[in-house]
Amino acid sequence: MTPATVPATAEEFPRAFAMAWGARDAAGLAALLAEDADVLSLTGGVAEGRRAIEALFAGELAGAFAQARLVTGKMRLRALGPGAAVLHQRFVLSGIVDAQGRDAGRVGALLVAVLVARAGGWQAVSLQFCAAEG
Repeated sequence: MTPATVPATAEEFPRAFAMAWGARDAAGLAALLAEDADVLSLTGGVAEGRRAIEALFAGELAGAFAQARLVTGKMRLRALGPGAAVLHQRFVLSGIVDAQGRDAGRVGALLVAVLVARAGGWQAVSLQFCAAEG
């Protein structure tokens, strides 16, 4: 992911995340996060720092989520002050495979990210991508 694809606005963050996910671009996903960011992933994986985050996403995208698709749902963005916001973005995932390679069905997910404006665009300093109902 090039710096030009880092979202220029906080509102563009979910699309950038979904595009990188759909491309199976672990480096692109990691580029959406600050160098010292932390992540809690859908599988319960925890990573701190961009290099570890990229490795976490790479493993997940090569495994259970190798064929998964994200469908964007409702978004809520709350400003915390100038240059900072909290994002809640709902997704539906399909195409997930279980350990035996069978379709695991559809799963609701919620991405929650603390976003900050940087010189190159908006990045997450903390991101949780978790299963959610409703």
